[in-house]
Amino acid sequence: MKIEKLLPIDGPSIDEVQKYIDKYKNDLIVIKYGGNVFIDRNIFNNFIEDISVLNKLGLSIAVIHGGGPRIKRELDKSNIQSKFIRGLRVTDKKIIKIVEDVLIDFNNDIVDSLKKKNTEGISIHTKKNSVIKIIPESKELGFVGKPSEIDKDVIQNIIKKKMVPIISPLGLKDSQTYNINGDTAAGAVAKSLKARRLILMTNIEGVLDKDEKLIEEVTSSEILQMIKDETITGGMIPKINTCLDAVNNGVTGVVIVDGRKPHSILFEIFSDKGAGTLIRK
Repeated sequence: MKIEKLLPIDGPSIDEVQKYIDKYKNDLIVIKYGGNVFIDRNIFNNFIEDISVLNKLGLSIAVIHGGGPRIKRELDKSNIQSKFIRGLRVTDKKIIKIVEDVLIDFNNDIVDSLKKKNTEGISIHTKKNSVIKIIPESKELGFVGKPSEIDKDVIQNIIKKKMVPIISPLGLKDSQTYNINGDTAAGAVAKSLKARRLILMTNIEGVLDKDEKLIEEVTSSEILQMIKDETITGGMIPKINTCLDAVNNGVTGVVIVDGRKPHSILFEIFSDKGAGTLIRK
């Protein structure tokens, strides 16, 4: 199929795309679809289109999705108040059941939407093809885990068949389901597969300097300095720590992109300018 037939009209230019297809053809790109970007159906459809384009152009990709806003909506319906410790939701028996249902439902939504674009997505979650083993984060958090081991073979076999693994941030320990922070899960998958790129789609532009201007590229030592002088604060710090952990453990580069912008993934992968902030070692 001709490249120009696949590319959206408002996407990157064809000349640049060909160059980057060659650059990435032997590498893996891990994409985390998260933040509040997925509440808006237009943004969701845009994301689905981009993933389908990447797959049809022959790139190897794995997707990890979050689910925070959807989880909150379901918990609100059941009048369950969430408590957070260090940015992580305290998760008891009742909550983990809702979390698991919501995430699996969202996972199926992504797979079904890709199918409509003639792209084969394969679900990976605690009820199907589970690949993440966890260790519990802490007793006070309940059923919240951090990845201890990733079953790479399952993911790689799906990619080899030109399909797209769609991974929920859920893990198992002794057949009990645990919730995992989405960024942490994405980082663990990217590290275990030595991905060329980890792309974190969020609802922010990227890393901003003191003057609120987007920083296009930054090293991990510069990032540490920005945390020190409080240019980077609050909820951004755990996300940045995931990025640093990934680039220091075999991932060539991590990019924080604004998922609200049309075709931000395509512009990041297929244009000289990129999109968002690229963090290297």
